[in-house]
Amino acid sequence: MAAQCTHVADHVKKVKPHTQGLRGVPEGRHQVGAPAHVPECGHVGCCDSSQGQHARGHFHATQHPIIQSAERGEDWRWCYIDEAYL
Repeated sequence: MAAQCTHVADHVKKVKPHTQGLRGVPEGRHQVGAPAHVPECGHVGCCDSSQGQHARGHFHATQHPIIQSAERGEDWRWCYIDEAYL
């Protein structure tokens, strides 16, 4: 069962995922881990299973709390504030 999260309404928008990192470098390109995108701004970075944890770094830099899997066949979201799958 998915957790309740009050951040979804304010932080999930219909944006196209893009691989441009915060400093102009595609993140996660050389990392092992599942790619995730931020449905608030479209940022793509590897989730916490990656050594770099780029999606978490993006959260700390921007306060965009929700990530969504970018893997085919996966349908999950994670909220960094609630620390829960949605």
